[in-house]
Amino acid sequence: MSTTLRYLGRAARLVVASALVAASGGCILTQDLPDPALDLPNRYKAASRTAVEKPPALDWWRGFRSAELTQLMEEAQTVNLDVAAAVARIRQADAQARITGAALLPSLSGSGNGSQVKTSGSNISNTTIAGRRYSTYSSSLSASYEIDFWGKNHDAALAAEETATANRFDRDTVMLTTMASVANAYFQVLAAQDRIRTAEGNIKSASRILDAIKQRLKAGTGTDLDVAQQESVLANQRAALPPLRLTLAQNVNALATLVARPPESVKIAGGSLTRLSSPRVTPGLPSDLLTQRPDIRRQEAQLASATANVGSARAQFFPTIQLTAQGGYQSAALASLFTPQATFSNIAAGLTQPIFDGGRIQGNFDLTQAQQEELLQTYRKTVVSAFADVDNALESIKQNTERLRLQREVVASSRRAFDLAEQQLRAGTSDIVTVLNTQLTLFQAEDALIQTQLARFQAIVSLFQALGGGWEPKMERTADAL
Repeated sequence: MSTTLRYLGRAARLVVASALVAASGGCILTQDLPDPALDLPNRYKAASRTAVEKPPALDWWRGFRSAELTQLMEEAQTVNLDVAAAVARIRQADAQARITGAALLPSLSGSGNGSQVKTSGSNISNTTIAGRRYSTYSSSLSASYEIDFWGKNHDAALAAEETATANRFDRDTVMLTTMASVANAYFQVLAAQDRIRTAEGNIKSASRILDAIKQRLKAGTGTDLDVAQQESVLANQRAALPPLRLTLAQNVNALATLVARPPESVKIAGGSLTRLSSPRVTPGLPSDLLTQRPDIRRQEAQLASATANVGSARAQFFPTIQLTAQGGYQSAALASLFTPQATFSNIAAGLTQPIFDGGRIQGNFDLTQAQQEELLQTYRKTVVSAFADVDNALESIKQNTERLRLQREVVASSRRAFDLAEQQLRAGTSDIVTVLNTQLTLFQAEDALIQTQLARFQAIVSLFQALGGGWEPKMERTADAL
């Protein structure tokens, strides 16, 4: 047995030595990431010149000061089905990386065999010779290893690892999108509740005006046309309620989907947009966006994977060196199988050089290069689009803030005009046209104010999302979370 172990030890040392050679030479063809040649601005076009260079907080949603929103956010982080699917994709990518990386290590297998052969009898000169039985027993270990001198397997394993990294960033991208969806759906719920309350208040006002016009008709100072016109206004206000209630129900159901629960088990108290706080968002430096946004990091990892695939495809042009070793015992008698006399061993090395394959290797190399070029351009577009997303969100916040200020003035003046018109109507000094115009202007202004408030809060959420808020750009955190 010691002889066999000696042979196997020698084979193992040969394999290990070859592995060390491969480790030192396997990076010969590994490429660096191509330069995306991006022109990074010093500051965002729509950002304030006094903006603090600080990324958003991880729990940015707390800035709206809504306990119900915070509860929904925390629940979605743990139970959202899209996030769960993204985590499953991470496990798949990790398993694939282990499968691909196995080619870098020697393979070892053991076997045991027993066979029995019986020869047929013969008849020579009227003499019958009986057949004989031959038994053979063997037990062996076999090892094989492909010397990765050109880095083919190394680059393939690196490509699989970068793909796994890209899937981690994809999970963070899905999480960020989910958080933004929860916030937007919740704000839609609050806006729908505000608009319903406003519409109900307008119905009361229109009913009050209708009663006043009917009193004028009885007194002989009004006409049936005046009554009909006001009845039309009242009917329009009542007809506006069902679509608003539908919007409310749809967004409550959307929140239920985001927290992976049936709508029947989700109760949203809601409230009003006016009770929310408006958090201040600082965009930081544009260069920080390259590390803050998980979708950019995902594209970067995919580009790294494609670059490693190019190196692996190029290495296929060069020879493949395969080492094999086998040792064990073989005997005709089971009792003497594990004896020094029954040992055997063999070591072999083989070299395979592609000569003609109909252009398969060249085609695969061209394919990986084209894929690398595509991902390079996709990476560049992702970065440029990210800058545009931030500027669009900043500009949206700025313009909606100004619009909100002006719309509040519109509502205030419209309310004053309507109150005066109603007073004059009751005093008999105002015509019906003035009353109709002022009340319609007020109703539209109040609804527009709520929609402007909603647009501003959604712009703030868009800025958080554009800046990669709520995501820690450290792979250690992502791995721990899993």
